[in-house]
Amino acid sequence: MKKEKCLSKNKTSIGGQAVLEGVMMRGKFSQATAVRDADGIIRLETERVTPPEKRFFLFRLPIFRGMYSFIQSMIGGTKTLMRSADVYGEGEPSKTEKWIADKLKINVMSVVSVISLALGLLLSVFLFIYLPVTVKGLIEKLVGNGFKFGAWAKNFIEGGLKLLIFLGYLCFCLLFKDIRRVFMYHGAEHKTISCYEQGLELTVDNAKKCSRVHNRCGTTFIVFVLIISILVFACFESILEVNQITLVKWQRVLFKIAFLPIVAGLSYELLKGLAKTDCFLVYPLKVPGLLLQRITTREPSDDMLEVAITAFNKVIEMDGDKSIPTVKFITAKKRKELTEDVKSMLLASEITETAEAEWITCITLGVKRDEVYTDDLVNPKMVEKVLNLAKERAKGRPLWYCVGDTDFYGYLIKVDERVLIPRPETELLVENALKSITKDSKVLDLCSGSGAIAIAVKKKSDAIVTAVDVSEEALELAKENAQINGADIEFIKSDLFTELNNRKFDVIISNPPYIKSEDILTLQKEVKDYEPKLALDGGKDGFDFYRVIANKSKEYLNENGILIMECGIGQAQIVKEMLLGFKSVEIIKDYENIERIVKAVV
Repeated sequence: MKKEKCLSKNKTSIGGQAVLEGVMMRGKFSQATAVRDADGIIRLETERVTPPEKRFFLFRLPIFRGMYSFIQSMIGGTKTLMRSADVYGEGEPSKTEKWIADKLKINVMSVVSVISLALGLLLSVFLFIYLPVTVKGLIEKLVGNGFKFGAWAKNFIEGGLKLLIFLGYLCFCLLFKDIRRVFMYHGAEHKTISCYEQGLELTVDNAKKCSRVHNRCGTTFIVFVLIISILVFACFESILEVNQITLVKWQRVLFKIAFLPIVAGLSYELLKGLAKTDCFLVYPLKVPGLLLQRITTREPSDDMLEVAITAFNKVIEMDGDKSIPTVKFITAKKRKELTEDVKSMLLASEITETAEAEWITCITLGVKRDEVYTDDLVNPKMVEKVLNLAKERAKGRPLWYCVGDTDFYGYLIKVDERVLIPRPETELLVENALKSITKDSKVLDLCSGSGAIAIAVKKKSDAIVTAVDVSEEALELAKENAQINGADIEFIKSDLFTELNNRKFDVIISNPPYIKSEDILTLQKEVKDYEPKLALDGGKDGFDFYRVIANKSKEYLNENGILIMECGIGQAQIVKEMLLGFKSVEIIKDYENIERIVKAVV
C-alpha cells in the first residue's frame, strides 16, 4: 500500500480563485494571493480577513451569509484580479495614465478596478437577465398564439436560455489564450485543495494526481444560481398570475436584479450543504456543476501548481499563527516613488540622512544620484532588491556593509564586518602620502584593514607596497580587494612591526585605532555594533598604537624616510609631541579644517 493512502483525510474550508498568472487562496482568518511575475518569481500578497463568527450577526445567518459572501466575492475578486495584473503587467504606463496620475492625483488602477466591476455587473445583467427576458418575450409572441405559457414554463424557457448563454460565454472565453491560462490556474487551485483534503503532502507531483474538479467550485455555484433562479422566479410569477398582476419588461428585469442576492444566498447554502456529503442520492445535483468545471478548469503546468501551493501554504501558516504580518505585492514603481519609500523606511528607524536613501536607490539601480527622482519605471525584481537593502540598513547595519563595497580613491573596495569602512578623510592621508612616493619607493601600510590605503598607493604610484594587519580575517578581505583591483601587494600578519624582521621602508602610512576604550560604547550604533572593535580600540586614552609607532618607526625607515598617520579629532598635537626625535613634523588639516594628519621625516 502506498504511504499516501495511510494518511488521514483533512477537512478545510479554504477556497480560492484563479487570477492573472496566479491563484488567490482564502482561509478563515487570512487570504494569500500568489502570482508569478515576468521574471518567473512568485510574488505574494496577504491580508487578514474577518472570520465568520465575528461578522455582523445578520451575516452569520443562513441565506444572509450567502448574500454577504456573494457580494464580497464580487468586490474582493475584482480587486484581487486587478492586483494580480499590477504584478504581471509591468509595462511602462501610457502618457494618458501618467497625465491622469500627475494632474488629477488619481490612482488609475483604482479607477480601472471600479469601472471593470461596474462593466462586469452590467454585462452580467444584460446577458443573464435582460437578454433572456427579451428572448423569452419574443418566443411567447412567436408561438404564444393558441398556446398559453404558464409561469413555470416561462421560467424554464428563460432558465434554459441563461444556461445556453452561459455555455456560449464560456466557449467564447476559451478562444483567448490568457483566459485559457486563467482556467489552468483554476485547475491548479482545485488540485492543490484536493491534494490537501486527501491528506497528501503538498507537492507538485502529488497535486498533479488529484482531480481538477471540486464540490465547492464557483462554477457549480453559478449553476445552482441558474437552477434556483428558475424556481424562485417561477414561484413569484405564479403569485403574480394568481393575483392577475402584469409586469412590463423593465419591471421584470428590476425584480430579478432585486432578488439576485436572495438567489445567491440560497445557492450558497445548497453548495455548502452538498459539499459536506458524497451520498449518491445527491450526486445528480452535483453533476451539472462538475461537468461545467471541465470547461472552466484546464490541466495546469507544474509551475502553476507551484504557485497555487505557495498561496495555500501561506494561508495555512497565517491561519495557524495570528502574529504573522501581512505583506504587499512588490510591483513596478517610479524611481522617485521608490526613493521616497526608502526614505520613509529609514526615517521609521530614526535614520534621518536623506542622502542614504538616494545612495541605496542609485547604487542598486546603477544610475546617477541626480537620476533617482525621475519617472522612470523600476521593475519588481529591482524594486525588491532596493527595498531589501533598505530593510537591512533600517536595522542599523552600516550602509556600505549592506551594499557590500564602497569607493575609495576611485577604487572599488569590498567591506563587511571584518574591516572598518574607509572614511573620506583617509583619502586625504593617501593624497599627502603620494606626494612623497615614487615607483621605486618601498611603502608600509600599518593596520591595513580592508587594504584600501595599500591598493590606492600601489595603483597610483606602482611602488613596492607591504600591508600589515593583526587580523587574519581583515587580511583575507584585503587580499581579495587587491585581487579585484589588480594590485600586487605583499600582505603580512603582524602586530604592528613584530613580524617585519628589521626591514626598511621609505614611507610608512598608518590609520591606526584611536578611539578611547571607554568611548566605544558611546559611538553611533552603526559603528559600535557592527565595525570591528579591534580596529577601533586605541586603548585607555586612545594613543596606544601611536606610542608604539612613534617609538619603533625610525628603526624601519630609511634615511629621510617619511611617517604619515591619520589622527582622531583633538589628537594631532599630542601625536606630534610623540615624534620629537624626527627631523620635521607637520600637521595637515582635513576638508573640515580639523587637524587630521601628522607627517614626520626621519
